[in-house]
Amino acid sequence: MEGNAKNVRLLTNRQLDQIRSSFPLRVQWLCWALKAGTSLLQRSDGTINRRLMAWLLWCLMPSVPANDKPRYGVYTKDAIIDHVNGVWVRLFVPVQENGNEREVLPVVVYFHGGGFSMLSAAQQLYDEFCRRLAKRRRVVVVSVEYRLAPEHKFPAAYDDCFAALTWLKSHAGISFLPGNADVSRCFLMGDSAGGNIVHHVGCRVAESMDDLRPVRIVGHVLIQPFFGGEERTLSEKNLMNVPLVRLEYCDWYWRAFLPAGASMDHSAANVMGPNSPAILAVHLPPSLVVIGGIDILRDRQLLYMEYLKKMNKEAELLFYESAFHGFFAMPYPLSSQFLDDISNFMNRL
Repeated sequence: MEGNAKNVRLLTNRQLDQIRSSFPLRVQWLCWALKAGTSLLQRSDGTINRRLMAWLLWCLMPSVPANDKPRYGVYTKDAIIDHVNGVWVRLFVPVQENGNEREVLPVVVYFHGGGFSMLSAAQQLYDEFCRRLAKRRRVVVVSVEYRLAPEHKFPAAYDDCFAALTWLKSHAGISFLPGNADVSRCFLMGDSAGGNIVHHVGCRVAESMDDLRPVRIVGHVLIQPFFGGEERTLSEKNLMNVPLVRLEYCDWYWRAFLPAGASMDHSAANVMGPNSPAILAVHLPPSLVVIGGIDILRDRQLLYMEYLKKMNKEAELLFYESAFHGFFAMPYPLSSQFLDDISNFMNRL
């Protein structure tokens, strides 16, 4: 579905209540718990309560280890790619179907969300999503565990995720992948802060003098990317009582990640703003931008979509009117539909 920030309608409170009540009870409870928990973790001095976060996440979505025995048709294994900074990746490989030994699998390098300061590639929520992605789309997934803010501010997350790509082209990286993984058909994919990372790392790859061959990025998939700016959008001002995300949480995340004293018009947050470099001459691959209608960040994502087209970039939009922030990883039908809907984009590249 195509749309822009002007013609996508804002839902009434009654419509929002109707949509929320249609969610499975497990999804409603998880959204409430994560939203309530976030307010307890974010301290006013810009630090985060890591001990409390570890306990809350253990209760809500515990970390799970890699498992070289197939589970739901996918096996996993971990590799440390930077011992100094503690950066590692988790590999998700779907088992062969119908004895097809010649099946060649594209590679998806995945960057998780969490406002640059929370969550992990080992979290059960992401482990299960990447398993479904690997199995349903028949891809090898490399999920990156990058350093978190506020302990590691901008540009640590970008540096770590770019380093994952340079590692992927190395002998160690190639040897880590299954023999039927095709790194010449590689996608960058991420949600929320991870979607923001897709944009910045994708631009760095396109502008870099480093030769990433045999790795070749053929497409970007930005799932509800986290962008910001000093000027508020309509959805930021009006979509206040929606699942998972609140405007004050977003402001805190930016203060935690950005350099001290930086405004939300910093180039990391406001990629369309006056402080950001133009990307007209940057040779980006096609992008798929995924947006939810009841996501407080949606208007900024729609503006990003318009910006890509203004910069003469090939871009497609997937818009789900009843989707909240993080819907894709939740256990309900729309998340399953999403995995079907991205197939056309991925299959043609």
